[in-house]
Amino acid sequence: MEIPVFTVDAFTNLPFKGNPAAVCLLLHELQDDMYQNIAAEMNLSETAFIIRLNSKDDFSSENVNSTVVFETLSGELYVRQQGESIVMDFPLNKPTPVGLKEFKDIVKAAVGDQPVQEVCLCATTKMLMVRLADSCDRSVLTSLRPDPAVLLRVDTGGRVRCLLVTMIGDPGCQPGYDFYSRNFFPWFGVPEDPVTGSAHTVLAGYWSEKLGKKKMLAYQCSSRGGELELELQDDGRLNIAGQAVTVLQGILTL
Repeated sequence: MEIPVFTVDAFTNLPFKGNPAAVCLLLHELQDDMYQNIAAEMNLSETAFIIRLNSKDDFSSENVNSTVVFETLSGELYVRQQGESIVMDFPLNKPTPVGLKEFKDIVKAAVGDQPVQEVCLCATTKMLMVRLADSCDRSVLTSLRPDPAVLLRVDTGGRVRCLLVTMIGDPGCQPGYDFYSRNFFPWFGVPEDPVTGSAHTVLAGYWSEKLGKKKMLAYQCSSRGGELELELQDDGRLNIAGQAVTVLQGILTL
């Protein structure tokens, strides 16, 4: 069996930046263990498997303005191309403020003694969001080095599976980021995710209310870095847009 495979750097227009993901094009479904084996071989935080459910679907370059619907384990994902960007339609997940004492151990493990302005939890996604104080500059966020083993030892009662650390941006400086973040997922074997679309469904829900904006530009400050354009829709959903670069194309032979 030969499977076309690509490595795509998402949320960037530069190779070796953004979020690297493997994309495998399948003619038919595989056994469950084969998906896991291929993902392990790709050795990236995400591997996507695409199967064309309708033989009449046209994914050619002449049809780039159409909306493509992906059936995922999280529900239907609507994707379309808009100019040089790819736009994804997500549900919006607004977090709820919680007391700092309630999660003091995990906050301490994440940011140490840095000042914290607010802590919020999104129960739906089990994402805990820690907002650094506005007195912090971006170097405080980029210098954080939370130990994944320490995070995993903190007992959160199963309420936390993802940790988001964020701070207000510099909209007055070019390119004018509204907020910054770094995202940690040791519970899924990923100490830090380079750029995380799903995390921004929570971050956008929070910062939209704080900033009074429906359109925002966000930057995830991992070592690779990535830029996300966010727009809240009237139907309560969120558009996340970003550019992407294909850095590898080949054939996986099984």
